[in-house]
Amino acid sequence: MDKYKLLYEIKKRGLTVEQVCDSIGMVRSTFYRKCKGISEFTQSEIQKIVWLLELDTPMGIFFAEKVS
Repeated sequence: MDKYKLLYEIKKRGLTVEQVCDSIGMVRSTFYRKCKGISEFTQSEIQKIVWLLELDTPMGIFFAEKVS
């Protein structure tokens, strides 16, 4: 999980963390715990964020890029 890339993508789209949390049905403290790696985003939450931010893929933010 790359919290800095996620926060960058949120800001790039002119949104706030609060708006994202409201859209995906998550309280802000839970969002930050998941960003810090204390707990993990569920597949459903990742899908909602990808859809909301209109990302092509969750790779690089939620999953490490595959290195060969």
